Amino acid sequence: MPRGELRIYLGAAPGVGKTYAMLEEARRRAERGTDVVIGLVETHGRPHTAAMIGDLPVLPRRTLLHRGTELTELDLDAVLARRPELVVVDELAHTNVPGSRHGKRWQDVQELLDAGISVLSTVNVQHLESINDVVARITGTIQRETVPDAVVRAAGQVELVDMTPEALRRRMAHGNIYRPDRIDAALGNYFRVGNLTALRELALLWLADKVDDQLDRYRAQQGISATWEARERVVVALTGGPEGETLIRRAARIAARSKGADLLAVHVARNDGLTGVDPAQLARQRVLVESLGGSYHQVLGGDVPAALLDFARGVNATQLVLGASRRGRFAQLFARGVGVTTTARSGAIDVHLVTHPQAGRGRRGAGVPAALSRRRRLLGFALAGLGLPLLTLLLSVLPDLTLTNDILIFLAGVVGVALVGGLWPALVAALGGSLLLNWFFTPPYRTLTIAEADNLLALAVFVAVAVAVSGVVDVAARRTREAARAAADAQTLATVAGSVLRGERPLPALLDRLRETFALRAVSVLELDPDARGRPGRIHEEGAWRRVASVGVDPAGSPGAGETTVPVDDRLTVVLSGRRLEAADRRIVEAFAAQAAVALRQERLAEEAATARPLAEADRLRTALLAAVSHDLRTPLASAKAAVSSLRSPDVEFDPEDRAELLATADESLDRLGRLVANLLDMSRLQAGALGVTRTAIGLEDAVPLALDDLGPAAADVRTDIPADLPAVDADPGLLERVLVNIVANALRHSPPGRPPTITASTHAGQVELRVIDTGPGIPEDRWEHVFLPFQRLGDRDNQTGVGLGLALSRGLAEAMGGSITPETTPGGGLTMVLRLPAADERPDR
Repeated sequence: MPRGELRIYLGAAPGVGKTYAMLEEARRRAERGTDVVIGLVETHGRPHTAAMIGDLPVLPRRTLLHRGTELTELDLDAVLARRPELVVVDELAHTNVPGSRHGKRWQDVQELLDAGISVLSTVNVQHLESINDVVARITGTIQRETVPDAVVRAAGQVELVDMTPEALRRRMAHGNIYRPDRIDAALGNYFRVGNLTALRELALLWLADKVDDQLDRYRAQQGISATWEARERVVVALTGGPEGETLIRRAARIAARSKGADLLAVHVARNDGLTGVDPAQLARQRVLVESLGGSYHQVLGGDVPAALLDFARGVNATQLVLGASRRGRFAQLFARGVGVTTTARSGAIDVHLVTHPQAGRGRRGAGVPAALSRRRRLLGFALAGLGLPLLTLLLSVLPDLTLTNDILIFLAGVVGVALVGGLWPALVAALGGSLLLNWFFTPPYRTLTIAEADNLLALAVFVAVAVAVSGVVDVAARRTREAARAAADAQTLATVAGSVLRGERPLPALLDRLRETFALRAVSVLELDPDARGRPGRIHEEGAWRRVASVGVDPAGSPGAGETTVPVDDRLTVVLSGRRLEAADRRIVEAFAAQAAVALRQERLAEEAATARPLAEADRLRTALLAAVSHDLRTPLASAKAAVSSLRSPDVEFDPEDRAELLATADESLDRLGRLVANLLDMSRLQAGALGVTRTAIGLEDAVPLALDDLGPAAADVRTDIPADLPAVDADPGLLERVLVNIVANALRHSPPGRPPTITASTHAGQVELRVIDTGPGIPEDRWEHVFLPFQRLGDRDNQTGVGLGLALSRGLAEAMGGSITPETTPGGGLTMVLRLPAADERPDR
């Protein structure tokens, strides 16, 4: 069965006309003969939207009872049974009423699509999961209902319903979005011009990214490699040289000229793994690219221009930034260079060749290390100096050897010298061997004159072959040395990366691994005092540096106190103590140092986040407290005030029954108010650690009826099953009653009509277990711990749902008495709260 198609109408804010545009499309489809039904449309009382439904068939909604209130949702089974070609389902991010088949409406839509039914739906940008937090920071309003971005991106079509902020505010002022009593508040808060402009930009950018993904998929499917300049993308090529920072900043300025342009940095590594780049330079340049909002990439390739252009065309780049060649003019005579070759092959991609201070100066820096050790080179020179005369003496006593045989034997000797000593001893051997062959074995003998042209050619070929073999042997030895070094560096970096990833604190793990790798006594990271940065004379003072991290024994406190100093930037320096490193090891240490700077920055960010977290939590609790007080106090206060005002009114004469009812209402409301205030005070005492607990033996058969009486008529139908032989519990009577009142009140609030909760008790392992069992909608197991958070009700869709303060307080009071509260699933559906308290005869001090 083919999967249905999803079309989504995306808007920046409520009221832009998403539902209206969706219904227009539904009517067009119906007029073309498509079987269209309305599964669910939220008109929000807007007459123009309601009128657009017209004569389209509307499926009845499903009615669900939730906490005594009838709510309606999409009737998924009715849609599946009707099986239309197209169904309209509004508000994709909506959270379904508990008891529905799926928790979210987008999950209902996924089931419809799987059944082959196409769907039209709507979503606002603030409901997209990836930018939900951004919207909250802009508008100050947290959207609890979200939809995963992947669901929206997977839609066959996403159409933006756009409207300018000014036009949307005019619609609001005309009463086309909200009721008149909400217009002023909306215009002054969520619907401010700045908020709407930012939301509109977010919607446009999000949709642009989706369109960009679609374009990439289309180009890949069609095999299109040519650049389509639909969006500016600037690629900067990095070699790992000192000019990299100049190129990155130049490319960033080019990208900044175009709104929304992408910056990408790429380094082409040779596919044989043997590179001469500085890993520390590349690490620093990567950090710079990412700090400028770009991304870093690394590709393998033997042909650097081809690899660069393949990458640029793969990301649909429009501009490529390269550095001017560092090679000297003489070297450029023999090869065009990467920049010139890339420019010639670039096609539609614009290439910028950026000059820099290192251009044309050659590849200076550390000299190329010798392919072989000094000992082997000396041995090669000795072999050439002693072996060739001995070989000449041997050939002179052997009879009947032609010049060709002599040349071959000398060539074998030169190859042997090359294998032992490398290039220069082999060149000396080739030159010396040619002179010995000419003097002793080429007529006329004992002279450097060569009588026959064939002999001259033979000697020339001998010299050429000897030189070529020597060069090949030297290159092979050099590559072997480089490969071994690269493998060792790669192994070291891989080991370090693994230790850092496995450790809880990356910076100490990195420094400790660096110390172990190079057998150092200590490693320290020093930071220059901000006051000393502009005063060069203070840099060498001991007090100008602060040790921010260190490992080992007696770490250095200043750059001069260690054997090796590796500067990271203008303020950070890594100092190694214990031994002086070789020049070949310095590159890998610089890479470690660059990563240490990144790890230090991450640790500081984590510390700042940890510092801010308690403040944010305190602010959240304070906000929740105010919201809870404003909501929960208002209702009983309003009820009590209304009852008392009615009784005091001289305009109405109440009969005894009405008077008694009003007094009961006032009494009940004040009781609720008293319980709430007591809960708030007890929670404050719990958090401050100032709650007094006086534990004594008390029987549950006495405590439970008191708690039910406190709840009033609402608890009259609660069933209790407490065995007569149940041992007493060791608890504070007043606190135990508060715990029971809160738990039973929560069960009553969630129990369906006609099915009151049940209270049972038993004993197990020295503890008394009291269970408050309800058969309501229950709570998913992954949300059990959330119900014990203070003011959790605010995390739900409104202030009429959730569990509020009672359960959080109850758990705190139970733990203060040495007990616990844990939730369990009621067999057949519902939630069971288990209160465990120590039995009185098991109290430790008895």
